[in-house]
Order: sequence, then C-alpha cells, then structure tokens
Amino acid sequence: MRIGDAAAAAGTTPRALRFYEQRGLLPPPARSASGQREYGPTEVARVRAIRRLLAVGLTVDDLASRPHRLDLLTEEPPRRCSDSPGPETFAPVVTARLAALDAEIARLTALRGRLARHVATGGADAPG
Repeated sequence: MRIGDAAAAAGTTPRALRFYEQRGLLPPPARSASGQREYGPTEVARVRAIRRLLAVGLTVDDLASRPHRLDLLTEEPPRRCSDSPGPETFAPVVTARLAALDAEIARLTALRGRLARHVATGGADAPG
C-alpha cells in the first residue's frame, strides 16, 4: 500500500511515516517502479506500536535508541520489549524517562507553589 493508505491504517499521517523513517524507527520501505514508498502490514503494525509507546510518554529519541526492540511488539501475539533478554532492553530507557518525568513534576510543583504564594500575597513576595 502507498504511504497515504498505510498512514490511515496506522492512524497517523504520511508526514509522520516519513519522520519515523528519517529517525530510524521505521526501516526504509520498498519502493515501487515509480519510486513511491510501499508499505505492508508489518510496517503498519510497527507504526501502531510506535504510536502506542509515544502515547504512554516515551519520546522519539527513546525509541530511536532501541529500534530493533520494536519488532517484538509487532509479533503475533505481541511480546513485551523486555521479554527477550539482551543488553539493549527498554528497561534503562523507561527508568530514565520516569526519572525525567519525576524531575519535571518536581520543577512544576515548585513553580506552582511560587505562583500561588505570589498571588496569595498580592505580589509582595516578588523579587525586587
């Protein structure tokens, strides 16, 4: 199928497919005689897996660090990326992402506290 059909089947856009390919998340697809990208069910399943991982909070960079592990999610039945042992599991990536999220939550909580104090004091606690 062509890029527009593959993107629709995966619930995304052709631009996203080209971006995933550029970032190494999606292997370069086969090309038709006229040079158009051709995708199959395997690529569509991989894009769906990529979108699920992005939706739960991983980043494109996180996924790009372990693109070969994405194949595990497209098997029938799908396997967890951590099921297959190896030195490059997603466990360290997920741990690092959780730490980054915790740090951002702490930063935003502190910022919220400062703003709430500023409003409560009518701006009297603002640095001069």
